[in-house]
Amino acid sequence: MAESTSLLFNPRTYDPAHFDPETRRLLRATVDWFEARGKRRLIQDYRSRVWLADFLEFAAKEELFATFLTPASAAAGDGDRRWDTARIAALNEIFGFYGLDYWYAWQVTVLGLGPVWQSDNADARERAAGLLAQGEVFAFGLSERTHGADIYSTDMLLEPDADVPGGFRATGSKYYIGNGNAAGLVSVFGRRTDVEGPDGYVFFAADSRHPAYHLRKNVVDSSKFVSEFHLEDYPVAPADVLHTGRAAFDAALNTVNVGKFNLCTASIGICEHAMYEAVTHATNRILYGRPVTAFPHVRRELTDAYVRLVGMKLFSDRAVDYFRSAGPDDRRYLLFNPMTKMKVTTEGEKVIDLMWDVIAAKGFEKDTYFAQAAVEIRGLPKLEGTVHVNLALILKFLRNHLLDPVDHPSVPTRLDAADDAFLFRQGPARGLGSVRFHDWRTAFDAYAEVPNVARFREQADALCAFVETSAPDEEQSRDLDLLLAVGQLFALVVHGQLILEQARLTDLDEELLDELFAVLVRDFSAHAVELHGKDSATEAQQEWALGAVRRPVVDTARSTRIWERVEALSGAYEMAP
Repeated sequence: MAESTSLLFNPRTYDPAHFDPETRRLLRATVDWFEARGKRRLIQDYRSRVWLADFLEFAAKEELFATFLTPASAAAGDGDRRWDTARIAALNEIFGFYGLDYWYAWQVTVLGLGPVWQSDNADARERAAGLLAQGEVFAFGLSERTHGADIYSTDMLLEPDADVPGGFRATGSKYYIGNGNAAGLVSVFGRRTDVEGPDGYVFFAADSRHPAYHLRKNVVDSSKFVSEFHLEDYPVAPADVLHTGRAAFDAALNTVNVGKFNLCTASIGICEHAMYEAVTHATNRILYGRPVTAFPHVRRELTDAYVRLVGMKLFSDRAVDYFRSAGPDDRRYLLFNPMTKMKVTTEGEKVIDLMWDVIAAKGFEKDTYFAQAAVEIRGLPKLEGTVHVNLALILKFLRNHLLDPVDHPSVPTRLDAADDAFLFRQGPARGLGSVRFHDWRTAFDAYAEVPNVARFREQADALCAFVETSAPDEEQSRDLDLLLAVGQLFALVVHGQLILEQARLTDLDEELLDELFAVLVRDFSAHAVELHGKDSATEAQQEWALGAVRRPVVDTARSTRIWERVEALSGAYEMAP
């Protein structure tokens, strides 16, 4: 049992010994708070849609958010407070494991802090650090009901205030704003009425308790308070201004870069909890006189779900290293970041669907975590930009990544207690086409003897040939439907690359890796067939697509041994009642 469960988060055995003492204490304290609360109360709170006051009281008492979300530059010398992506990822996983409502209050606090920590406004930074220390939450006032997150078209208008030099009066509404009901500071994006174009953008700090801040409603039926609010003649003093002009625009995009990374590990946590429930149920369910898990299709679906989940964890853990090692001359994280948001979260949907096919009606029962997991897993691919938006972003890196590698120093595993300061000085949010990558083939070469890694490598090499000989022409480049199919193929190569890098760093068992890549071979083949069927695909592209289809290398004995690891998850964890 230990071998299979060691790869998954298990509250019974969780000991984050690779972190510093205070981080270990806070992570374990968070797990213990949820476990003491118990499954019945957890589900009851989810279904009754209560605001998370008890949880936020716990977080405030432990100074959890203040410790994890105060960068060293604002920590006033407190050595435990830093912005450390590795431990942030660990906390995301725990929150996802117990419920996305808890994660969401934390996530939108991360987003609300982004423009502040990027700002040169010392007063605002000191104010934010103080609010965090008091246990306050934050909000990110970017999207609007009419325009969504189209920040070019914001209708939050700032009129210069004749009575306050350098000040404004802000009027306008924001929509889909988490924590908008309780945030001590809301980072709000708007534009000046007296300045045209990008120079007129402004990010400013607002207080949800101010009389000119009008909370309209919670737009979702959930404990998550996803608010609509309206500012009416809200006074914006110079001390409230975080960014102006192009810097405000960059702060919006760079904040999303930081925040979207959190979605992958939340998705992992959801899947892990659901998997314990699903495997335990399936192995104890008798159907037609036989255990459900005696049926070959059930074993395949649960095994596929397990290896996909392992792949999600491997990719996300390795992406942390690139995030933490990033700098002005190494921006590879700008590819791996939308990959975590798009690829890992959609893998999470597949994991839940595979398990749900097995447990069937059990997945609807009101006393299961699975029932809420099946709903919550859908949200993560749709937050911080849709799957389509992030796929389109990924495509900007395709040619440089596949065909034009450069030498980069090897990025080590980054679990050190360091402050990830670069994330708040990313600079202008442009120049993606100039980002260069190390050779992706190196990761594959290290596992050339693993049958399905070798089989997938054939497909990856075929994609390179496609880009060189059959890439979409100028007219096809306007067909986003076709391009997104290509993007899915490219995403699989990047997904496989980081999985292999992390496998090497953690000495992952090659049989497990082989079973995982059998799934990726099937996925690549499926996306190739999808490309073949696109309306605008040329004859050459259609021919290439069918030629890229591969059958995984079948090894029944290997698959049986991996299934035994999955079966060992039965009873490995059950949340206290």
